Amino acid sequence: MRVLWVCNTMLPVVAAHFGLEASNKEGWLSGLCNVVMENQNENGIELYLSFPMMKDMHIWGEKVPVGQGVVVCYGFREDTSKPEQYDATLETELNSIAQEVNPDVIHCFGTEYPHTCAICETYPYKDRLLIGIQGLCAVYANAYFADLPQRVIGRVTFRDFLKKDSITKQREKFIKRGEMEIRAVKAAGNVTGRTPWDKHYTGEWNPDATYYSMNETLRPEFYEGEWKEENCVPHSIFLSQGDYPIKGLHYMLLALPAIKECYPDVKVYVAGNSIANFSTLKDKIKISSYGKYIRELIKQGGLEENVVFMGRLNAKQMKEAYLKSHLFVCCSAIENSPNSLGEAMLLGMPCVSADMGGVSGIFTGGEDGIFYEGFKTSANSYDNMCYGDKIHEYSLQKNVKALSDAVIDMWSDKEKMQKYCKNARLHARKTHNREQNYYNLQEIYASIADANQNQQV
Repeated sequence: MRVLWVCNTMLPVVAAHFGLEASNKEGWLSGLCNVVMENQNENGIELYLSFPMMKDMHIWGEKVPVGQGVVVCYGFREDTSKPEQYDATLETELNSIAQEVNPDVIHCFGTEYPHTCAICETYPYKDRLLIGIQGLCAVYANAYFADLPQRVIGRVTFRDFLKKDSITKQREKFIKRGEMEIRAVKAAGNVTGRTPWDKHYTGEWNPDATYYSMNETLRPEFYEGEWKEENCVPHSIFLSQGDYPIKGLHYMLLALPAIKECYPDVKVYVAGNSIANFSTLKDKIKISSYGKYIRELIKQGGLEENVVFMGRLNAKQMKEAYLKSHLFVCCSAIENSPNSLGEAMLLGMPCVSADMGGVSGIFTGGEDGIFYEGFKTSANSYDNMCYGDKIHEYSLQKNVKALSDAVIDMWSDKEKMQKYCKNARLHARKTHNREQNYYNLQEIYASIADANQNQQV
């Protein structure tokens, strides 16, 4: 069985083979690739990878060793820095790859880049197409402003002006990406997702597509090791990222003064791009409106000694940060099922999360940790279906207080915290079970291939 993956990034094992710098994005995809290749003799899958590459590169049918086998790699030219712009040349390149491979299944990982739309709309055999849902830009766009003050939403810094990347422009880009995303889902014959949230929206957009449930296999580093309270920094909070509004760093900073009253030594460690730097002229020129707002909240709350920006971290460094922290918090305005929360749960960390999007598909409040009421918007149909009139009771102040209360509650009862940690670890080991997820994937591929075995390109 020939399976062609259409990926959003070059896998690290491929980058290493060609002497290129590896991306930390979507590390879980490497784990899935490894499992498929480890079992290649049994599953009979010939795996082909396609991915964006720079214009000056050429990768076409190159064999790359992975474990005991090889994958065949194809690069297509796409400017991933401008994912809101559709490039019709992708259609020709991707279909050339598909024609050469003649796959039984084309598996597109994610909907957030134009290449998924390009292959789904132009490939003639729709029932061979499988879209794997990660996030959904069309839905995220409605939550993008995430309770920000209007002055912050409307503000345009020098950096925002030069890059044409103000908060309003960022949302517009999500809207454009969402339009391509909906087109892709409408064109595909099959969808795989992992939460009632993504099933709801893909079903709205394409009720004729076959929906397959399959959980995420996470980065291999997080299947080993376990969080221990005695090894962590007391009253430290870890956020996996916070560089744009949806990730909700501002919610954490608004909640932090109340937490600080109970725990004066509290520290919040934020991984990812450090958007609030302001010490040099270059920093001042590069700061965005959202970064400026983060600085304002830190100053207003007297939080200069309580917030640490860690910069970009690889998988090993992320794992170390999880294990050293006293609590993981997912304070996003919207998510599907965040892999960062899954990683924290796998390690058995205390976890607090906003109840929003599809998070309840992987995290059970009151058992795995503490859920607090997160952002809701009547613009999103799933919120309307699940929450009804509660949406109209939502307020920023209520959200922030719920977050601070959840953090304080977690640390105030050690016995309950330890129970949460145990439950979270057990739950995550089921949700993110590599073997089970691999078998599910194998069954999905076989089902699609069997249904289309008489078709030939």
